[in-house]
Amino acid sequence: MRVNITLACTECGERNYITKKNKRNNPERLEMKKYCSREKKQTLHRETK
Repeated sequence: MRVNITLACTECGERNYITKKNKRNNPERLEMKKYCSREKKQTLHRETK
């Protein structure tokens, strides 16, 4: 049930992080505040396809 997902920065669009999530418990798209090296600050990162 666990799948690998990619997180992309909402401001610059760069795909910075790879993580795992359980599709059964979290069917919606994952959103996290993470550090973006291009923007040099914490930004919202959203799950991409």
